[in-house]
Amino acid sequence: MIGKPYRVLVVDDSAFMRRYITRILESDERLEVVDVARNGAEAVAKVEALEPDVITLDINMPVMDGLTALSHIMTIRPTPCVMVSSLTQTGALATLEAFELGAIDYVEKPSGTVSLDIEEIADELISKVRTAARARLRRPSAIRQRRDAWRATR
Repeated sequence: MIGKPYRVLVVDDSAFMRRYITRILESDERLEVVDVARNGAEAVAKVEALEPDVITLDINMPVMDGLTALSHIMTIRPTPCVMVSSLTQTGALATLEAFELGAIDYVEKPSGTVSLDIEEIADELISKVRTAARARLRRPSAIRQRRDAWRATR
């Protein structure tokens, strides 16, 4: 292997999905899952603390959904995100909103929120996470201003 593996944060409210997404990603020596989060609020806190290279992010979660979390993440510490959800598919409103908020790509869960057949998308997930990890996001001044305002409220 050449260089350090990309550090990944896996975010999904399902323990099953977190476990299997982690297993899939860690089957590639270029990816290392540094932690998992059960909801968007946990994800935002862990992004600040862990500074992962890339995030896999579900949309439909309790406490804070994935799109809200994505908005916060892109404000406080822009990080490449791959949406992994039953709601993300070509042309879907959630997918378009995720792209507008800064997501790099998406992978559709093959059979709904808890996809027992998640292995079907293993190669696609690994490929998209590796590609996203290499993306370089810029923090425009407008985002920097929102970040500063957000931090001032904490």
